[in-house]
Amino acid sequence: MTAIAYQPSILELADTDARLGPLEGRVRRHELSAGAWVDHLPGWVRGSDAVFQTLLSDVGWRAERREMYDREVEVPRLLRWYGAGEVLPHELLTDAREQLTEYYADELGEPFVTAGMCLYRDGRDSVAWHGDTLGRSAHSDTMVAIVSFGSARPLLLRPRGGGSSLRFPVGHGDLIVMGGSCQRTWEHSVPKTTRASGPRVSVQFRPVDVA
Repeated sequence: MTAIAYQPSILELADTDARLGPLEGRVRRHELSAGAWVDHLPGWVRGSDAVFQTLLSDVGWRAERREMYDREVEVPRLLRWYGAGEVLPHELLTDAREQLTEYYADELGEPFVTAGMCLYRDGRDSVAWHGDTLGRSAHSDTMVAIVSFGSARPLLLRPRGGGSSLRFPVGHGDLIVMGGSCQRTWEHSVPKTTRASGPRVSVQFRPVDVA
């Protein structure tokens, strides 16, 4: 894979101790329709540049192709799936998964066990509108917790079937959690952008192993 350059901020260079901030009292919940909700916490990971550099250099990123509209197309991002029991590339991610499992225990009902990762190399990489129902029936709710590293990209959400979209800015070290009926009744996407954009890694924790 071609090396991807990332220029850390002055603040990140001064803070090299990767650690998690508190969740209690800091996560802000946004209630959506039909029992869906989104939690957002900017800057949950402190010293996040150290984690990001590890993700860029140590993860075995894979390019994939998928069938779409009767033809095979390249997935516009690189991927890596860590199944249940597989060691994550940075210990902070293991700590994050454990803390999220504890914090959301009452709503989750089961632990987060997997970590799907996406590398958006630049603004041309994206993910189309979708709801995440991996390993679930069409009538079952699931929770997805995302920790973002690198350049900021917006996460868009809209009601399934169409409607006005909501925009959540997701930056370096930010946490966003989609819960309730969000994956069934809403869709989300990361759109392409023509603006200059550096690499970004999205780490998605899920409570189901489908690998």
